[in-house]
Amino acid sequence: MSQIRAAITGIQGYVPDYILTNAELEKMVDTNDEWITARTGIKERHILKGEGLGTSHMAAEAVKGLLAKTHTAPEEVDLLICATTTPDFIFPSTANLICDMVGIKSIGSFDIQAACSGFVYALTVGSQFIETGKYKKVIIVGADKMSAIVDYTDRTTCVLFGDGAGAVMLEPNTEGFGIIDSIIRSDGAGQPFLNQKAGGSRYPPTHETIDKRWHYAYQDGPSVFKFAVTNMADVAAEIMERNHLTGDDVAWLVPHQANKRIISATANRMKVGMDKVMLNIQKYGNTTAATIPLCLWDYESQLNKGDNLILAAFGGGFTWGSVYVKWGY
Repeated sequence: MSQIRAAITGIQGYVPDYILTNAELEKMVDTNDEWITARTGIKERHILKGEGLGTSHMAAEAVKGLLAKTHTAPEEVDLLICATTTPDFIFPSTANLICDMVGIKSIGSFDIQAACSGFVYALTVGSQFIETGKYKKVIIVGADKMSAIVDYTDRTTCVLFGDGAGAVMLEPNTEGFGIIDSIIRSDGAGQPFLNQKAGGSRYPPTHETIDKRWHYAYQDGPSVFKFAVTNMADVAAEIMERNHLTGDDVAWLVPHQANKRIISATANRMKVGMDKVMLNIQKYGNTTAATIPLCLWDYESQLNKGDNLILAAFGGGFTWGSVYVKWGY
């Protein structure tokens, strides 16, 4: 019997309407377009506006689009996993809310929290349910409303992040297409360098935590940059080596969109030209768990059946990982 692989059979993205430009950020903090563009590659980012709208709103829009695009009825879905760092609530999970909003009833659904590596983690976990034959249709969502935890008085972080969501459908494939291999890694010693200090059980909300601005995302830029460049490049190279792939064999590198300089370093390590690197950081910024699915959505029309894709990500934790996908359509 042929090996069952989890193939991506559909992709859909969603970004909110409001666009926050570098010019607008210049009026909010001491920065300028030239500085932001040179250091990050970002020109604009989308921001979710509207009272009571959280990550689930964007994720549900992406999933609705995915169901329509793949001609899938809500009752056909077996499992939904949402990768997010900005859940609507501590509980219930955002995945539960998404299912309710799109009419998916009585299935397993849960969140995965691996920061910017979340989508790679969720894809790795979700694929197991297909490969074992347990499920036929699994939806993987990457979604974040980073504007909810960004300090717009901190010029080092507020220029980086945007809001968005992306969702893929995983289905069984016995023709050799789909997720061929994956690597996920972590190192909790990275916690001091990239975190949201308060709001969890260690530091519940108090006047003091709010006054100290501990409810916003904190990043030690140089430390994170150094670790990201090394580990994202290493894990992408490792997955290529163990699957006997050269730069020529790779159709597309699909990197987490954190910083254009980190992306370039990863491409160089893989010996892949920038013409084969998916890049949309200039218009979305860093949407955390949504960056990779939004790339796939933007580049879908350029993908061909059998293309070798290397997905690579790095995030808070620290977490990092890579997935080798042979595109199925």
